[in-house]
Amino acid sequence: MKRPGRRHNAAWRCSAAALVGLWLCAIFAACTGGGKPTGDKTGGDGSHRRIDLPDTLRVATLYSPGSYFIYREEPKGYDYDLIMQMASDKGFAVALEVAPSLASAIELLDSGRVDLIAYEVPVTAEYKSHVLPCGPENVTKQVLVQPLVKGRALISDVTELAGKDVYVEADSKYEHRLVNLNNEIGGGINIHRVNREEMITEDLIDLVSRDSIPLTIVDSDIAHINKTYYPQLDINLEVSFAQRSKWGVRPDHKWLADSIDAWIGDVKTRDAQAMLLKRYFELSKNSHTYANLSFAGGKASPFDDIFRRHCKGTGWDWRLVAALGWTESMFDPTVVSWAGARGIMQLMPGTARAYGLSTDMLTDNNISVEVAVKILRDLDKSLASRVKDSAERGKFVMAAYNSGLAHILDAIALAEKHGLDPQVWDGNVARALMMKSKPEYFNDPVCRYGYFRGRETIDHVAKVYAFYEKCRQKVAL
Repeated sequence: MKRPGRRHNAAWRCSAAALVGLWLCAIFAACTGGGKPTGDKTGGDGSHRRIDLPDTLRVATLYSPGSYFIYREEPKGYDYDLIMQMASDKGFAVALEVAPSLASAIELLDSGRVDLIAYEVPVTAEYKSHVLPCGPENVTKQVLVQPLVKGRALISDVTELAGKDVYVEADSKYEHRLVNLNNEIGGGINIHRVNREEMITEDLIDLVSRDSIPLTIVDSDIAHINKTYYPQLDINLEVSFAQRSKWGVRPDHKWLADSIDAWIGDVKTRDAQAMLLKRYFELSKNSHTYANLSFAGGKASPFDDIFRRHCKGTGWDWRLVAALGWTESMFDPTVVSWAGARGIMQLMPGTARAYGLSTDMLTDNNISVEVAVKILRDLDKSLASRVKDSAERGKFVMAAYNSGLAHILDAIALAEKHGLDPQVWDGNVARALMMKSKPEYFNDPVCRYGYFRGRETIDHVAKVYAFYEKCRQKVAL
């Protein structure tokens, strides 16, 4: 099963144990019974013998928006979830190592330090002597990103790019393709080269969504991920040939490649893969539309009594916590996010377990608010030594509730290193959080938790406080 292509050369190399909590060290085992599955291995004399898969499969991957990342202290990503599904089905453990680049991952494979690269390795002659392709196939094309106007795209053919302004990263494959395309259509494309130090591909997509620039070009996988954040964009016009990529093992490990291919071809696996494709490349990451509330009758929400009761004596203004609930769910207890967060306070299943709850309890409004207040209390304690001013610290806490504490700690460290105020959110730590989408920053040794898309968290904090300010004006404490 093919997915809507994705290749983002990014990441930070680390020991799995350095991540948040034991569940982040990707050591995962789930026995399914019936003994270890086996594969064919070719001996030096050309003979074949059956061998057991290893008890622990050593896997390299890269941080990227679709492959592997940390969200609310839980590991996520298409490749990560897929290899963990295989581990569960086959009954082995996974030892995960995050490489800083594809070249580094291939070096790990060459040296025998890992058995598998669970990341998209291009199926080209360049990698043939190092990598035997296997597993899920990814087909990527470069596509034009343009705004929808009255529900339709204005540009439907590459020849219509003549006379148009297209913005791309300087010295990138996108610029090279655009230059060639310009020659192919006889010229006329106004190519704007953007310095990578100023912004990257995801920044350009955001600018198109805001009508700040008219057009950009990206890989189709990155386009599909960003489409889940920006439904007002069109990404259907292809401007390049296809590039195939797959996972990879060493060329002398055909038995392992065969085992992975057999597993990926199973009907059960394909169903699970389809669900992951939908989660990461189709489901909207903005699950509700924010509307202005009237605060009729001096009420902030249908659950004011619950917010008041659980905030009493905590030092938290219940209206701020209500603002968090509004931003998370629009006070809809039935909302389930792409990542599995549930209830009016959008608690993650892993977080629920940490606070002694089962997943089916998350839609109970009383429990949702009660646990959310406990989370805010714990986040506040964790950040108290780093952000002295309690009012300012509230913004950090709201950010950590949305992203997970790990990324906020990274952003504080980056802010301090790059001359920003590590105790001020707006324009300082918020700016540093945005840096975590760029490899040169999330590869920095002070940044321990890898890639993160900071824009949503920054917008989240702004929405919480905008609601809170209106609430303070219209709703009594």
